[in-house]
Amino acid sequence: MKALDRKLLRDLRLMWSQALTIALVVGSGIGGFITSLSAVDSLALARDRFYAQGRFADVFAAVKRAPDAAAEALGRIEGVAQLQTTLEEMARVEVPGSADPVLGQLIGLPRRGSDAMNRVLVSSGRAPAATAAGDERIEALVSEGFARSRGLVPGAELRVQLNGRRRTLVMVGTALSPEYIFAGLWGMPDTRGFGIFWVERETLAAAYDMRGAFNRVAVRLAPGASEEAVIDGLSRRLSPYGGRQANGRSEQPSHLMLDNEIKEQRVLGTILPAIFLGVAAFLLNVVVTRLVSTQREQVAALKALGYPNRAIGLHYLKLVLVIVLVGLLLGVLMGKVLGTLLTGLYAELFRFPSFGHTIAPWLLVVSIGITVLTAVAGTLNAIAATVRLAPAEAMRPPAPGHYRRTLLERMGVRGMNPALRMIVRNIERRPLRSGLSVAGVAAAVAIVVLGNFFRDAIDVIVDSQFNLSMRTDVTVWAAEAVGDGARRELMRLPGVRDVETTRFVEVNFVNGHRRERSLIRGYAPRGQLYRVIDADGRETVLDGRGLVLTDRLADKLGLRVGDRVRVEVLEGRERTLELVVGATVREMMGMNAYMDRPSLNRALGDGDLSTGFLLSIERGSEDAALEATKALPTVAGAWSKATMLRNLQQISARNVRIMSTILTLFASIIAVGVVYNNARIALSERAWELASLRVLGFTRAEVSGLLLGELAIVIAVALPIGMLMGWAITHGVVELLKSDQFFFPVVIRARTYAGAALCVLVAGAASALVVRRRIDRLDMVSALKTRD
Repeated sequence: MKALDRKLLRDLRLMWSQALTIALVVGSGIGGFITSLSAVDSLALARDRFYAQGRFADVFAAVKRAPDAAAEALGRIEGVAQLQTTLEEMARVEVPGSADPVLGQLIGLPRRGSDAMNRVLVSSGRAPAATAAGDERIEALVSEGFARSRGLVPGAELRVQLNGRRRTLVMVGTALSPEYIFAGLWGMPDTRGFGIFWVERETLAAAYDMRGAFNRVAVRLAPGASEEAVIDGLSRRLSPYGGRQANGRSEQPSHLMLDNEIKEQRVLGTILPAIFLGVAAFLLNVVVTRLVSTQREQVAALKALGYPNRAIGLHYLKLVLVIVLVGLLLGVLMGKVLGTLLTGLYAELFRFPSFGHTIAPWLLVVSIGITVLTAVAGTLNAIAATVRLAPAEAMRPPAPGHYRRTLLERMGVRGMNPALRMIVRNIERRPLRSGLSVAGVAAAVAIVVLGNFFRDAIDVIVDSQFNLSMRTDVTVWAAEAVGDGARRELMRLPGVRDVETTRFVEVNFVNGHRRERSLIRGYAPRGQLYRVIDADGRETVLDGRGLVLTDRLADKLGLRVGDRVRVEVLEGRERTLELVVGATVREMMGMNAYMDRPSLNRALGDGDLSTGFLLSIERGSEDAALEATKALPTVAGAWSKATMLRNLQQISARNVRIMSTILTLFASIIAVGVVYNNARIALSERAWELASLRVLGFTRAEVSGLLLGELAIVIAVALPIGMLMGWAITHGVVELLKSDQFFFPVVIRARTYAGAALCVLVAGAASALVVRRRIDRLDMVSALKTRD
């Protein structure tokens, strides 16, 4: 073994604790990078495989009712390679032993064939058989997520209300479909309250009097075909049958949720590792620079013995690369473990036939490249300075520091004791080093703030949506727009205190060449059970406002308050309205449009009609009221706010808690890495000074105070800076994560800042205790030996 290699091993053995903390910081950066991007790649790979296996369609459309004969004309639209029709209906489902309301999407299985689109994959059990005439029992495949969350097995029976008639669904197996990788209502994951049920098509058609007809269309595009042209052709030809506008895959609900998740994780998987690797580069620079400064005599001796600059520089570069290699191995291991954990969390939200965690080779190559480049960039200057030292210069001790009055003293501050004055002067003497130390600790604070911000944001979203805005207890809706008689029936249900009516209408907003599809949501003019609340918690009253748009929808349409917009109604008879934008509101979820219901009905010219009802119910009467709605023929479905909130929090609260814990752990590693390395290197540099003070009669506590007091000031200065950094980084991340459908409100609570400060203080205290033990064991005789 070469002499320089033996020196390398000796140096690593002596500085093993510093090397390990730096390796952990490097590992955290690479681990975060691999965790996020490998989980996202696994998600995208599983999606693409399932889309190919299930022959996922490119364009989708819904109609009220169209005859099977119309499918032939649709198939002749230019750009359509394949067209498939089926039936879908929403129904209320009753799970034995549970009073929770459940909604089911009933889908008629497409006619079998090798070219079928949106194939349904039977994951357990068998396909359902046709129901004999007069049989009340209907065989069904159940979505895998719903079956697992409800503990259902083949043979389980559920009650379902089909077209006003109660029937029994018999579960014959579980299934998956590329259309419902994500299954939930209104973009919220709820596998307990929402399920997919596939039944034999003719059985569903008979139950809804839809024999020889369809209400859903799926299309695969021909190579090179224009999606926009096909959508336009479908929309025009389906219009006579009550067709709504067709939409591409990008607007399909399941794909949209999946695509948004992938985009969000790619953002987080890039920003956070960049912070970690930046801190790692800083630590490597500091360690190598200070290590060289303590080995000046050794460098001079090596040069005197004939070692060239290249060999000495390579020696220190090897030292860096060994530390980085350990960090890289730790990062890959961390990425595999945490990536598998994150993939497991995804598996609860997104359902695939096979979904395992994989680390793509390109990700490992990029990780190695980023790590090495970061390490070399962080230490190149220090290494270059080393090899440029002339032997005679290296033999000399470093020039004594130039001390002067501190800035505080020059500003007129008096009364500092000698120890504090020494600490402050030492910090001021090396402003760049002190500033970088502050920046490293501040980065740790910022990461904890960012990690726990998501918990704060979700708390605000839940409070805004479920408490401030949605003050109803139960929401029910009708299959068709109905008159005020339905409201009076609901008022007679047990425990019902108040009922407010709503009307939702699907429309296209058109402003010049800009077009967006949305719903106009008609609520009570001065409603109490549902209020339009903006991101700042302010209410927008609908009474007399005209059309109220969310700011994102208004921006996409290029509209301002007072502008007129053309509205194409996509249900009922064909109509085009001209409405005035009366206000805009900054909401957190969706691109929504609102009007007070009476004004909406007047604009539509349909009379006093409603499609939904908001119920306020006495405490303890909710189950009875929900049970009573099953006997009302006008009620197509119902859901409970409390049940939906409970189901949502079971998933989101745990996931956010896990992510916050991981980020807090990573931040603690950064804090320990920065504080401990600063303390250890400062101890090496100032060992002679500290030993001299001990000889002069200073106690161990007083000597320790000089060194650790400097670290305490660094942490004290870094805490507020880190909180500001966390606030700024959070704003940047939120801006990058913002989509048309959703954005996180930037709300960081005092508990988050306090938690970040506590995390860093604990990490700093732990590091200080380790260094204090080394100070106590300081060999004064060895430290006081002077160099010639």
